[in-house]
Amino acid sequence: MIDPALEQYLDDHTSDEDFLMHEVNRRTHLTTYYPRMLSGKVQGKFLEFISRMMKPKRILEIGTFTGYSALALAKGLTKEGKLITIEINEELENTLHKHFSQSEQAQQIELIIGNALEIIPGLTSEFDLIFVDGDKEQYPNYYRLAIEKLKPGGFMLIDNVLWSGKVLNAEASSEKETAGIVTLNTMVTNDPRVEQVMLSIRDGILMIRKNESL
Repeated sequence: MIDPALEQYLDDHTSDEDFLMHEVNRRTHLTTYYPRMLSGKVQGKFLEFISRMMKPKRILEIGTFTGYSALALAKGLTKEGKLITIEINEELENTLHKHFSQSEQAQQIELIIGNALEIIPGLTSEFDLIFVDGDKEQYPNYYRLAIEKLKPGGFMLIDNVLWSGKVLNAEASSEKETAGIVTLNTMVTNDPRVEQVMLSIRDGILMIRKNESL
């Protein structure tokens, strides 16, 4: 979506990753088939800044891949705070435990391996901040469940809402992932419980705020 030269410019003018974030980034590119699924330096720093500004007590993440985004978000937790991250790919479990164990927030991160659609209804607490980056086909279902767990006044961030520009020609696409994202974007736009802003960071982030009156 962005000219490569401009993308490099953005990267060059964003603070460098710390050692752990750099290592997770490097290992992901060396050992996984789809390293582009990783949030990356610019988006990771954005997630970290949002979390640090909010100082959330409870964060929920849906889809973590190799843990880069969870590590970024966890940096803003209060001392008593907790981040729950749900990952469906059980093959990543050992990698995730390794990465999380090296974080200063290791004791505040809880990894749940399984299907988020089955797990979210059983979560008993509300969350200040929710980050959604799971199966794109299921985005509408994630939203329906997650919005009920978001505190009034809380924020939800949803990744990949531009989907490499495919959302502009969704009618010509047979991809279920594209259809899921387009449905989600329309659903949020028409939801009176929230207000939102769509950002062009990386592959698009939809920032949603739940009305405090709810």
